[in-house]
Amino acid sequence: MDHRYAGTAELTGTPRVAVVVDVMRAFTVAAWAFARGAARIVLAASEGEALDLKRTRPGWLALKDGAPAPGFDTVNSPGLVQALDLRGRTVVQKTTAGTVGALAVADAPLVLCAGFVVAEATARFLRASGAGAVTFVVTGEQGRAAEDLACAEYIAHRLADDTADPAPYLRRATASRAAADLAEGLRLGYRGVHPDDVALCLEAGRFPFAMRVRREGSLVVLRPTAAPHRSSDGPGALFSPLLATL
Repeated sequence: MDHRYAGTAELTGTPRVAVVVDVMRAFTVAAWAFARGAARIVLAASEGEALDLKRTRPGWLALKDGAPAPGFDTVNSPGLVQALDLRGRTVVQKTTAGTVGALAVADAPLVLCAGFVVAEATARFLRASGAGAVTFVVTGEQGRAAEDLACAEYIAHRLADDTADPAPYLRRATASRAAADLAEGLRLGYRGVHPDDVALCLEAGRFPFAMRVRREGSLVVLRPTAAPHRSSDGPGALFSPLLATL
């Protein structure tokens, strides 16, 4: 299958099927938010928009990249998000790379967001949907992030071979600049970095759901989407209820 790999700035036109990859850390965080009970994630174009959405929608939470900041409830760290009770909540997310990439392709007919934690479910969802060729949006480092490209290539490999081993791809991600930067931030005591962040980002197949982007009125919304139990299931396969597997 002739898949395409492109940075956000390299996109031309609207793809038919897009998988937006941000391993460290946006879409690992999003997956953990859903695992902790979040109903949906609204993707914001700016920190100001994220705070405005939170201010005008009582009960919504907002998170961002970097250090904690006034008005934001938490930061873009899976190690911190995994400790939260988000049952039924709407989370507004703004990050430097991942949300930017997702917003850039939000008008595509099928948009999924992914990291290693949902890579296998993402491949199963794509296979069952009969998606065909996929545009993988590699969000980090202007499309050159080793961990994002490794994850994208792993999903593509899983599409072709549902027994594909994640280990070689995880090794590339472990040696990435992003992993080194997080380790250095932890060593220097930066706020917004948790000791478990890198390990949590590299748990291939941790969650059984894919994450789909759709426009809902004026908002661009990410929601968990159940995938078939088996990647060999073809188009039209029954999707198991998500909540039964969490």
